[in-house]
Amino acid sequence: MKEQMDSGEIYYETDELKEEQAYYRDLLFQFNQTLPSKTQEKVVILQELLGSFEEGAYIEQPFHANWGKNTYFGKNVYANFGLSLVDDTRIEIHDEGMIGPNVTICAGTHHLSPELRLKKAQYNLPVVIEKNVWIGAGTIVLPGVTIGENSVIGAGSIVTKDIPKNVLAYGVPCNVIHSIDKKGD
Repeated sequence: MKEQMDSGEIYYETDELKEEQAYYRDLLFQFNQTLPSKTQEKVVILQELLGSFEEGAYIEQPFHANWGKNTYFGKNVYANFGLSLVDDTRIEIHDEGMIGPNVTICAGTHHLSPELRLKKAQYNLPVVIEKNVWIGAGTIVLPGVTIGENSVIGAGSIVTKDIPKNVLAYGVPCNVIHSIDKKGD
């Protein structure tokens, strides 16, 4: 089933998937109920919950995820409160990323066909957030998107397509506004 979930093809949730997912949801609940001052305890939980949680990474509570295990945090990634991950397939957040409050990253989605939606058909497309990306508050990143290295996504954006490296992009839908040079101008 994991191969089917990662293939981009339609699949249907099974009882076996729901049982496995319950394990990760319990870990997520445990993380969200851990006192904020218990930093090392939270790191241990996140290292078990997530696909990877590298040195210096941090997630502010509360945090939500469909699985957790399909999300990979690089070094020194900071995620503010209210991060929501629809990580039914791989979500990569590379080193030095910054994620503002109340950001949603979706790798899972449903079919447009009403008949398939009634059957709870789903498919997934991976999301990649490259190194040193800043995602502003309230942004939604949709399935299949890659955000290029050093780019900044303005608050409240809906990212529906790939964003190249070294740009400022924002809007609904998110569009490139201008390039960012080495000084940040």
